[in-house]
Amino acid sequence: MNTTVASINFTKRFVALTLALTILLGNLLTVHVFAGNLTSRSLALSTSAGNTAATWTFTFNEASSNVLKGIAFQVCDSASGTCNTPGSWSNTGATFSTLTYNGSNQTGWAIDNAGAGGAQFLGIKNNSASNSGANPVIVTFNTVTNPNTTNATFYVRISTFTGNNFTTGADTGVVAASTSQQITLTGTMDESLVFCTGTSITGQNCATVAGSSVNFGTFSSTSTRTGTSVFAASTNGSSGYTVTLNGTTLTCGACGGSPTIAAMGTQTANGAATTSTIGSAQFGVNFRANATPSVGVDKSGSGTAGYGTNYGTVDNFRHFTGDTVASAGGSTNANTFTASYIVNVPGSQQAGTYTTTLTYICTAIF
Repeated sequence: MNTTVASINFTKRFVALTLALTILLGNLLTVHVFAGNLTSRSLALSTSAGNTAATWTFTFNEASSNVLKGIAFQVCDSASGTCNTPGSWSNTGATFSTLTYNGSNQTGWAIDNAGAGGAQFLGIKNNSASNSGANPVIVTFNTVTNPNTTNATFYVRISTFTGNNFTTGADTGVVAASTSQQITLTGTMDESLVFCTGTSITGQNCATVAGSSVNFGTFSSTSTRTGTSVFAASTNGSSGYTVTLNGTTLTCGACGGSPTIAAMGTQTANGAATTSTIGSAQFGVNFRANATPSVGVDKSGSGTAGYGTNYGTVDNFRHFTGDTVASAGGSTNANTFTASYIVNVPGSQQAGTYTTTLTYICTAIF
């Protein structure tokens, strides 16, 4: 009788143990069964610098239209197998921003990293979600700190769920991203003044400037003689630049008494200009496109420089050494100015060759 009881007890224990093992194995073998693969997957980083807070934007298409209630993003150093944390990556500080279905913003979603799986995860859930997803699905997290290893690829395993609290798996997929070494570029802009003079130039390019003499030909008491020269200037000086005209009027040095052709305008600094009068002794300059006589062009270029006092009025000319003929009030791109010279003489003007040397001086103010 005791043997029978022992046998029965043993049988009960065996059955109970078998049942317990069955339940335990059943629990151990409970896994999420996922229906399909996510497609068109990507992870865009706002910056790839290691150990730097970034915006992470996940984009993917679901294999089928599901009512999603959870999405888990597991950050790993490999696409499959054991998931080790890349570098010192942490989800600390990461915040959920938005989730959209086919461009339509979805509400009710909240971050739940712990519910998604813990320290290796970024997770969002919406237990009240009632609308089916429409591709593409875009999920954005802010202030996610990138792994701290430079030039290293990391992987994010994505799992979607239709059940509350990250239960009932739907689709899965993996994306890859990489940190990168940041490239630092430096350069120095020194104080700069570009200035050139000549008789011809292409645009504002001082490399093309050429010529150094203006020939008026033979003077006449019945018509005005004209000529032109050019200068171009630019500077990064905070207070810009000034250009002054320096030199005497036309003079016949080989003639007895060294006669001159009178300079036009009031002979004081920045004085008044005057118009051309044929048959009078006149030598003057301005920087405009004139009609009487027809000579010159207006300034050109994208700079901000302007004409000097009384040198920017059409058909009005003057000459006084030391006058400011052009200036810019601040740093400026290049302007090209064309100096329009005119010469009138009376019939009594002493015969000979009249010359002068004019010097344009550009002073930048830094």
